[in-house]
Amino acid sequence: MHFVACTAEEHAAALLDILNHEILTSTSLYDYRPRTLASMQSWFEAKRAAGRPLIGAVDDAGRLLGFASYGTFRSLPAYKYTAEHSIYVHPDCRSRGVGRALLTRLIEAARDQQLHLLVGVIDMANSASIALHESLGFTHAGTLSQAGFKFGHWLDVGFFQRTLDTPAHPVDG
Repeated sequence: MHFVACTAEEHAAALLDILNHEILTSTSLYDYRPRTLASMQSWFEAKRAAGRPLIGAVDDAGRLLGFASYGTFRSLPAYKYTAEHSIYVHPDCRSRGVGRALLTRLIEAARDQQLHLLVGVIDMANSASIALHESLGFTHAGTLSQAGFKFGHWLDVGFFQRTLDTPAHPVDG
């Protein structure tokens, strides 16, 4: 396994397969309808324009095993050092360390970009994701009960945070 910067040209279809699988089969993504390839173009563009990483884990044949990224937590300026992240692993590649490797790389990228806080918003039934985050130093910051509704059930969403030792010199404005 090695890491690449995902691009729309090379990875949009594989990313879409992973995301749509999660939308249709799990509560790791609180969407109802599968996304389209056309919607991925604007998603990639938004990541690029914001200078946010889109890290892919690929095998020796170039097959996408999973991906991770982060984006705006909230749009107000004082949140500029905080980002909400996402990690998705292809269903055939779980329990092989792909998620751990991606989250570790994402933490490094956040430090490089001088972020201070990473936030994971995780369905509280997703014990594997919670365990992964806790093993890498994330702590549970709170739960919103019945915040989502999917597959005929109310869903509780947890906020998990990891404070980084960056930026060296935070500034207002």
